[in-house]
Amino acid sequence: MKQILIAIDQLFNALFGGWADETLSSRAWRQQHRKTHWRILRIIIDSLFFWEADHCRQAYESELDRSQLPPEFRRVK
Repeated sequence: MKQILIAIDQLFNALFGGWADETLSSRAWRQQHRKTHWRILRIIIDSLFFWEADHCRQAYESELDRSQLPPEFRRVK
């Protein structure tokens, strides 16, 4: 179920001009210093995931670490 929710999240991000393999949470963290609406969205998303400290930051770091990918794809060449 978690993978389906991530896929839906990535779909919404792509529909609104983002990268296909990035979540809205990660994008909100990455873009928060560029435009006010991303900062506001980051605050809203972090509030929705109140049980996770810094959800958007964690999502961004997960993208950098490639931890959302299958283990075979995590190896850096």
